[in-house]
Amino acid sequence: MRRTAAVLASLALLPVLTLPATADLPQVRAVTETPPNYDDKAGGKADADDPAIWINREHPERSRVIGTLKNAGLDVFDLAGNRLQHFAPPPAPTPDAEAGRFNNVDVVQAARVGRRTLDLAVVSDRGRDRIRVYAIDRSGVLTDVTTATPPRAFSATEAEVDDQRTAYGLAVVPDPAGGAPWVVTSRRHETRIGVFRLADDGTGHITYRRADLLDLPATFPVPGGSWSPCEDPGEGPQVEGMVFDPTDGVLYAAQEDVGVWRIPLRDGRFGKPALVDRVREFGRPAGYDETAEECVFTGPPSPAAGRYISADAEGLTIAYGRHGEKTLLASSQGDSTFVVYDISRGFRHTTGFAVADGSTVDGVQHSDGGAVTSTPLGRDFPHGLLVLHDGENTPDDGRVSTNFKFVRWEQVPGSGRAGR
Repeated sequence: MRRTAAVLASLALLPVLTLPATADLPQVRAVTETPPNYDDKAGGKADADDPAIWINREHPERSRVIGTLKNAGLDVFDLAGNRLQHFAPPPAPTPDAEAGRFNNVDVVQAARVGRRTLDLAVVSDRGRDRIRVYAIDRSGVLTDVTTATPPRAFSATEAEVDDQRTAYGLAVVPDPAGGAPWVVTSRRHETRIGVFRLADDGTGHITYRRADLLDLPATFPVPGGSWSPCEDPGEGPQVEGMVFDPTDGVLYAAQEDVGVWRIPLRDGRFGKPALVDRVREFGRPAGYDETAEECVFTGPPSPAAGRYISADAEGLTIAYGRHGEKTLLASSQGDSTFVVYDISRGFRHTTGFAVADGSTVDGVQHSDGGAVTSTPLGRDFPHGLLVLHDGENTPDDGRVSTNFKFVRWEQVPGSGRAGR
């Protein structure tokens, strides 16, 4: 089912909020990190992007972090940041075709698929426009259980896959009735998101089928007229960071050059989206400079602009407290900070923070993705764990280096424990 969002004409502008100075934001520090990844031929074109956390219910200190590495596939880490497993992406089916490129990952535990109850890691393969699925056993070992011939997520043909308007951002949606989970994935370079239902393929492997589609707006009302975010020619304002709140049946989706959407999602069907926060660049006139090959501002900031996120709006993740508190974290990639919202009752900005250099672990810049849990994970993370992608890992040996940083959850402003 295709549905164009009927939000444009009725989109209400949010009130202008007070802007905190980035320099005044609290700073936290990571306690450990994963090995560096190098985005060059010698490094296997490894480029870290998005993490997820699998919780070992019997031995929480043996929980795992799973991270995508784009062309280099998927890695599995222990809580000390050591790499335990590696999965290469699928090879190109023909010499002229695109190979696999793993973009985002999410985890669901105790999911019923067919006759089995499984813990699963689900990955968007933006190179092949597929969804890939890995079963996680009791000890945290992953096994690829993707069906032998997974269907294309968005592309009509294999030739269209090579245009790379493919599965991009991803979030898993558990079934509250105990059935098979759904998976939401966005389409690269477009405003479209789709929801897919996982299913057993009859051979013990997992396939999926599309259940619904939603197209978010690309044009928005602003004082004095309308506005569309500037993009490279032929591209639209895409969505990447997404997270589902099962306690409220809501998907939060970050449209990179626009802001954060709140989208009801029940029984595999999207409800009406609401734009609950906007990037600072929202509404500001800009044009594409062909000489510089980038967008440049052509006018002043708009009174419709948001106050907390500098584009791109990226990774989203939710922490759950003991007394019903729900904390949404969003990556403000443009200024390398993170924005904290209270979503327990409505949607309210509370604070923000940056991850600064420590004595042994460097800080976090230009983060694409994050994952959080408030579950105690042993002595090293007694109140939970926040994992963040670092887009500028140092030292870098003069090469492009990325990895994942591990932060104790109680150190994060807005966690309910910071400063204790």
